[in-house]
Amino acid sequence: MEVDILAIAAHPDDVEITCGGTVIKMVEAGYRVGILDLTAGETGTRGDASLRAKEAHRAGQALGVVYRENLHIPDAAVENTHANKLKVAQKLRELRPRTVILPYWEGRHPDHYTTGRLGYEACFLAGLAKLPLERKPHRPFKIIYASQYVPSVRPTFVVDITKQFGKKLKAIFCFGSQFSPRKEMQNLFPSRADINARMESEARHFGLMIGVRYGEPFVTRETAAVDDIVKMPVKSV
Repeated sequence: MEVDILAIAAHPDDVEITCGGTVIKMVEAGYRVGILDLTAGETGTRGDASLRAKEAHRAGQALGVVYRENLHIPDAAVENTHANKLKVAQKLRELRPRTVILPYWEGRHPDHYTTGRLGYEACFLAGLAKLPLERKPHRPFKIIYASQYVPSVRPTFVVDITKQFGKKLKAIFCFGSQFSPRKEMQNLFPSRADINARMESEARHFGLMIGVRYGEPFVTRETAAVDDIVKMPVKSV
């Protein structure tokens, strides 16, 4: 199986939260989208590997992706080792995506930012012909970083997910094990009743940056090319 877009994340539910609306939008546009989760989230406070795998399967269906796999790298111990990079590089050769979505390379959770760095280096290694990997070398054309977990970072661009926001919430709700009772609202796990407000607040914040209702932020390391400065979107004044 080959895909056009591959989202690589540390844990099940990371893709849904950080770029689920964009994934849905690309699926609706006719692209084949896949997800590669590095860990099963087995050390998380709520749920276990088996339950989260079932939730991830349902969420993948809600997103409309054609592929989802878990590499079962130990949760809370994602390390940027050569062995882990080769595991990801092998999947890149098999799936041959043109675009890869990674978590931003800095942040609170070590698994998140390590996945961003590991993923970038795996994209490079996947294109080296002499590495001990199966399939022909392949290097993605574009790497973008989902930065919603790091709201202090100014996005390079924001994707309008206004029409996809409801479906994004549906996918997030597939991870019922990650919601808290309402009385525990001060911890890191919002209740189901309040997840709407949190997700809506964040999506509204980024949507306002481009003059739409809901948006998802992304960062690129490279500068974008523009051919037509008359047709550039987002009004300046």
